[in-house]
Amino acid sequence: MKTTRFGVSMDDELLARLDLHARRKKYPNRSEAIRDLVRGALVEEEWSSAKKEVIGVLVIVYDHRMRELSSRLLNVEHGHHGEIVTTLHLHLDHDTCLEAKVIRGKPGAVRHIADELISMKGVKYGRLIPATAGKRLR
Repeated sequence: MKTTRFGVSMDDELLARLDLHARRKKYPNRSEAIRDLVRGALVEEEWSSAKKEVIGVLVIVYDHRMRELSSRLLNVEHGHHGEIVTTLHLHLDHDTCLEAKVIRGKPGAVRHIADELISMKGVKYGRLIPATAGKRLR
């Protein structure tokens, strides 16, 4: 893959904010910070298009003592076995579990599955983290 150098003009205040962002995130240089910001924008663009396959990671925290909640979560997962490709389950304490589910599909379908799981009674927290299938990202 060929790399092309080009110049970018920006005002001093914006450049100072970019440099602060790069330091906070531990980027080795401005180029890496800008590349990562562009990649992030491209992933957002992918998610705004219902035509491309995407991947999202759903994180949920729930009370496993909640009546039938574990079974209902598992039933949804089995109902979407083609879209939910893996689940990581952690016991945070005696009563609380965290699950991270990788969901693949069209953006609307991924959001629908995530919303279905997040809205279940007993789920204390849920967040869908948009990612990419990576086919067009370098």
